[in-house]
Amino acid sequence: MRTTFAIMKKELVSYLTTPWAWVVFTVTSFLSSLFFIGLLVSFKQFHDEVHQSPNGWADVPASLHVFRNLTDGVVVNLWQTMLVLTLFVAPFLSMRLFAEERRNKTFELLMTTPVRPIEIVLGKYLGALGIVICTIGVTIVFPIILSMIGSSQSGDTLEWRTVMMGYGALLLWGATNMAIGMFISSMTESQMVAALVSFAVALAWMLLKMTASGLDEPFRSILNYLSFDQQLSSLLKGVLDVKPLVFFGSVIALFLLLTHRSIEAQRWTQ
Repeated sequence: MRTTFAIMKKELVSYLTTPWAWVVFTVTSFLSSLFFIGLLVSFKQFHDEVHQSPNGWADVPASLHVFRNLTDGVVVNLWQTMLVLTLFVAPFLSMRLFAEERRNKTFELLMTTPVRPIEIVLGKYLGALGIVICTIGVTIVFPIILSMIGSSQSGDTLEWRTVMMGYGALLLWGATNMAIGMFISSMTESQMVAALVSFAVALAWMLLKMTASGLDEPFRSILNYLSFDQQLSSLLKGVLDVKPLVFFGSVIALFLLLTHRSIEAQRWTQ
């Protein structure tokens, strides 16, 4: 474990001393801030229109009653947006994990060190996971701001259970994307290829639910279950369900295992 943590520390330092990581941080913070402000403005405008209506919420369709409170009207929608943003960001964070080692010709040196492949894989993944937590962690400031400025007129205080469940789903989604990206990165020396292929795999997997809508049973149910979007839906609504935890845990473990096998196979060819 000491070796694993040493590799994790090296990866974290490597990320934080690379301009590219700070570019990703800045872009993520900027875009999430724009979406947050946009959602907040839309929420306020919607409430102003409801208050101007003679019948108030009685004239509002049931599907729009989620805008009664800040949690569903702003935070849940923000988490949905952040899922898409993470889909774009994660491949560019994971692409360097092994591809950069190959490009810099340090992969062969890494393979000849007295370190087991599993320690290399876990160390690099934990380091990448730390960066994902830092990147997504910025967004927790938005619900904190809402809890400070929220009032009974604008939708009461937040339902922190729903907020934290959604935040957990976001972190789980980021961790899954990093595991996929690390496996792809272990198979190529081109960082851009690793990023694009990782993005394509995660996007296709996320859109399985749309593909399943036109299929017959039992294929529809199978694809719905395998869809990332379907698995995340309950957590984003604040419902604690063991199934998505097992599902994403299994996906992460699968790609860590595939990465380990890939690195181990390449080690024997050195």
